[in-house]
Amino acid sequence: MRYLPNDPKARAEMLAQIGVKSEEELFDSIPKNLQLKGLLGISPPRSEFSLLKELKEKASQYPTEMPSFLGAGVYRRFIPTAVGSLVSRAEFLTAYTPYQPEVAQGTLQAMFEFQTLLSRLSGMDVANASMYEGASACAEAVMMAARINPKATQVLVSAGLHPEYKETLKTYLSFGKLELQEIPLTDEGKTDLKALGSALGPNTLCSVLQVVNFAGVIEDQAAHAELLGPTKVLNIAVMTDLSVLGLIQPPGHYGADIFVGEGQSLGLPLSFGGPNLGVFACKEAYLRKMPGRLSGMTHDDRGQRAFCLTLSTREQHIRREKATSNICSNQALCALWVTIYLSLLGQAGLKQLAQINLSHAQYAKEQIKSKTQIKLRYAGQTYNEMVLELPCNATLWLDKMLHEGLLAGVDMARFDADDEGGLLVSFTETNSKAEIDLLVSKLKELA
Repeated sequence: MRYLPNDPKARAEMLAQIGVKSEEELFDSIPKNLQLKGLLGISPPRSEFSLLKELKEKASQYPTEMPSFLGAGVYRRFIPTAVGSLVSRAEFLTAYTPYQPEVAQGTLQAMFEFQTLLSRLSGMDVANASMYEGASACAEAVMMAARINPKATQVLVSAGLHPEYKETLKTYLSFGKLELQEIPLTDEGKTDLKALGSALGPNTLCSVLQVVNFAGVIEDQAAHAELLGPTKVLNIAVMTDLSVLGLIQPPGHYGADIFVGEGQSLGLPLSFGGPNLGVFACKEAYLRKMPGRLSGMTHDDRGQRAFCLTLSTREQHIRREKATSNICSNQALCALWVTIYLSLLGQAGLKQLAQINLSHAQYAKEQIKSKTQIKLRYAGQTYNEMVLELPCNATLWLDKMLHEGLLAGVDMARFDADDEGGLLVSFTETNSKAEIDLLVSKLKELA
């Protein structure tokens, strides 16, 4: 359908067809005080040329890029130019949705390759074609656990889980019987496994652990898995930066039942906050309880390799409360982007990327400890993020740094109003030594 403006004659014909004399009468049901009187208070139309010229002039007044130490679940990555070029190739474009495989082989194969890469990366048996983003993927993992064990109602969640993931989970659970219980962190910044052990009971459904938690501390996956081993409690592993899998063993190695996370860290641009990419994988035993789409490989009537959606019908996704999940689509373009990024990076490249992230964070940590009075909140082993304790209001200091051309970190008060001096800083391959030294010098001035 084309969206064309209607001329006065066409409007008059439509009004006559429904028995209405005028446009004003058409909107009679809207109270008069809510109706717009006159035109909108906006400037008159302008030519594209003059508008673009003014916007470019305004944009030139601001820096195109500044040193950034932002993280908290979304990370600045170097993205090879080839990714953007390859992702737009016509071979990946299809005429319709993947529900019609005869005209959607490009999309379906891309989904299948993504699933294969994610399964290998996470060490899980099977992965779906992606979810919308990490937070809803985490919530969907808990809902999947409830389908696996419908009698249990207690959901244990580490305090190290991303605050926005927790809020999304609370929203999901607010209308059902599931109850959320938060497990605190130790002084090291790890999940308190003693407290977790005490909380475990016959009514416990699952334990949600963010592998590299929100404070940047690497959790003990082995100890967590050992604690859950003798029980029927499902082990849900969460990751917000999948690049760490270049250094540590994947959740599947430790027997995770479900693995979810955010795929943006694998080559997706920041794009002012989205779109992102939810990843979802599980053990084969739970395959039919998994939400979302699943692309499978088969052969057509000519014996050629072909792809189609499998193990769930389109109708299953629209059964409202009886559906496995109401998320019946996926981030196909973002998944394709990540697939190409990982293919270009390769296994050795991912390992090197993770090592660079770790080395930059370690250098920053050493410089902060030796040259400033700033303290780290937690002593546990970190990957590429850490929480600093500022001797001042972090919100005000970050605003000052912004005006000086530095994105110095994420204000922890954004997630907890009482956390006045907390600053979460992130280090990736895009941060140079000079940029890290600049941040350290600014922190030194706070002493």
